[in-house]
Amino acid sequence: MPNITVELLQGRTMEQRRAFARAVADNAVEILGARRQDVRMVFTEISADSVANGGVLASEDESRAGVVAALNGD
Repeated sequence: MPNITVELLQGRTMEQRRAFARAVADNAVEILGARRQDVRMVFTEISADSVANGGVLASEDESRAGVVAALNGD
């Protein structure tokens, strides 16, 4: 049984998570030979203040400003 943990910045819609879950489950069935009902996913939403890339908080990273703003609905 595949157990898949997905960490996402807060702000993804239910439909985005639903579509992602379907796509990952489809691939787990095809590639791993898993039964669809055995593919388990846990989504963990994290704030842009609680993750850093290259030592810079995502909330303060100018190269990610557009993505963070879009997720916040700005």
